Amino acid sequence: MNNLATEQKDPDQLRELKRLTTTVYLCQALSLIFAALPLLVGVAINFYKRNEVQGTWLESHFNWQIKTCWVAIAGIAVSGLTFAMGIGIFTLFMTIFWMVYRITIGWNALTASKPINNKIN
Repeated sequence: MNNLATEQKDPDQLRELKRLTTTVYLCQALSLIFAALPLLVGVAINFYKRNEVQGTWLESHFNWQIKTCWVAIAGIAVSGLTFAMGIGIFTLFMTIFWMVYRITIGWNALTASKPINNKIN
């Protein structure tokens, strides 16, 4: 993490970006109930605002959220393709469990105003 970039952001900017990051975690959580649309809205926010968080501790959250989205979409796709074979439901449950894990880890780190530990990324 580049401390110079973090120092260049004023506290109000960081607070707003943190609120935006929280919104993306909320979109990811809502996707567990309302299917893929909130997930796609969240990742669109990540890509739209990605440059603004570059060099801050929030950058790790954006990377975490983007990876969560793409892997979740892949897991859901594999689940759909293998549902007729009887393993799709297992794949779907594993994808949901993985998403809950990622959202929980990310949200807890964000609440503590800490970056995501790169070792678990």
